[in-house]
Amino acid sequence: MKLKELEGILQDCAVFSDPKIQYEQYPTTAHLAARMLYTADTVYDDIEDKVIGDFGCGCGVLSIAANILGAGIGFDIDPDAVAIAQENCDQFDISMDFVLTDLTQARLDRFKGQIDTIIMNPPFGTKTKGVDMVLLKKAIEIAGTSVYSLHKTSTRDHIMKKAKEWGVGCEVLAELKASLYYQYMYIFDVPMMYKFHKKKSVDIAVDFLRFSK
Repeated sequence: MKLKELEGILQDCAVFSDPKIQYEQYPTTAHLAARMLYTADTVYDDIEDKVIGDFGCGCGVLSIAANILGAGIGFDIDPDAVAIAQENCDQFDISMDFVLTDLTQARLDRFKGQIDTIIMNPPFGTKTKGVDMVLLKKAIEIAGTSVYSLHKTSTRDHIMKKAKEWGVGCEVLAELKASLYYQYMYIFDVPMMYKFHKKKSVDIAVDFLRFSK
């Protein structure tokens, strides 16, 4: 499937109508989701014919992209988000499983050996400090081959250090900026969704990372 075709399909996905601040529910745009999955698939062969886990799946944009190219399982703490994700799957006639769970507390041993690749757009830890690293560590423990994740560029050095401690490879595939668009630099917009956002939009430098086992 061509990149533009995948992005066009994902643009029809419903997103949060009432995002929950405690979960930092920023929807992944179709533009970004398509490029994340397309890169993982065409450059690293980590998607097609693989089982994909989407940690913190939210409305299921990454999950649906994974299922279009391979097969996927979505994990999220919020039943309302999972309901939207299921509606999106129904719209596209996609059959997939969702696991309603708190990933920071859940024991996921039963998924070891069953999931090849994990993709995630986790909370950045601005409301619950350290939650991004907790989810990342758990994803690395469960994934058989690789983890793709988004993290604030300001945390890059810390993440690189932790990856070395965990014995996994880590590479920066892209630095995402709202004002730049090149082959591996994608638009990542955080719209004014919460009352504490004073500006119309907030520019955030974010790394698209790949962790390999």
